[in-house]
Amino acid sequence: MVLPLSILDLAHIGDGESARDSLNASVTLARRAEELGYRRIWYAEHHNMPTIASSATSVLIAHVAAHTSTIRLGAGGVMLPNHSPLTIAEQFGTLETLHPGRIDLGLGRAPGSDQPTMRALRRDPSSADAFPEDVLELQGYLTGQTRIPGVDATPGKGTNVPLYILGSSLFGAKLAAALGLPYAFASHFAPDQLHDAVSLYRREFRPSAQLAEPYVIAGINVIAADTDEEAQEQLLAAKRKRVSLFLGRGRTFTPEEADAILAAPAGGQIAHMMKHTAVGTPDKVSDHLHRFAQEARADELIVVSSAPDRKAWLRSIELLAHAHALPTP
Repeated sequence: MVLPLSILDLAHIGDGESARDSLNASVTLARRAEELGYRRIWYAEHHNMPTIASSATSVLIAHVAAHTSTIRLGAGGVMLPNHSPLTIAEQFGTLETLHPGRIDLGLGRAPGSDQPTMRALRRDPSSADAFPEDVLELQGYLTGQTRIPGVDATPGKGTNVPLYILGSSLFGAKLAAALGLPYAFASHFAPDQLHDAVSLYRREFRPSAQLAEPYVIAGINVIAADTDEEAQEQLLAAKRKRVSLFLGRGRTFTPEEADAILAAPAGGQIAHMMKHTAVGTPDKVSDHLHRFAQEARADELIVVSSAPDRKAWLRSIELLAHAHALPTP
């Protein structure tokens, strides 16, 4: 049985690009991924980030769904404390009504933004505390078993859009297990508690109407190229970009400056974030993914591009699909 592979598309806005360029590229990626046999593509909710175009996650999903036909599409995820559960039920109920059997709804409790942006979103800093109750309220709207008497989601009621709990700590694992939902761990940028979280989830899982057995999705960074040398060059370019993104505080660095930071203790943060990264020729990357899935006890992997440009990213997913022998539609 082939290990299922999916994609997290960060809808990156590259140097000299517009948001429209990014959204058009997401359509191109999705159509090619569909042809290659990837199971699903998810888009993450981020706000006030000039390099990411997926802030209106449900709108992007609708656009991509209209230009594809079989691949599953979803949020990876919607930051539920930013929204009312009814609004998200209506949005994703509409998506499921328009594109039946193709929509996923991954849920997280992080802000997806900084403190000023939280205020702009009218988010109460304590709203994350109600995340478990909000998940249950949302689930009630989608299953047609509302928890608010007299209030239903239209569209949404009875669509049974599948829910996924996203996390990078034990909190999400425990909640997913208690509710009997699939669990997706963000090991592509937060590797520390992967094994403990998955063990807890599998140990405490309770079957539900949605899911009879535990199901784990783990994130991993991927760069597949025609040669090892090319892959390593792309990895270095990716690390340099992360130096500006996470350590630059608004400034950019020359390649030489970025390399100096990467070699210093401050650069250790970047290396640690990218602990789970598969880099090299297609066969090497595919082998790495199989080993990682076994170590993480994952049923499915969601790959995240670390390639420096769109051409390299498309080439990477093509090479990986062929090496991995993904079943095509």
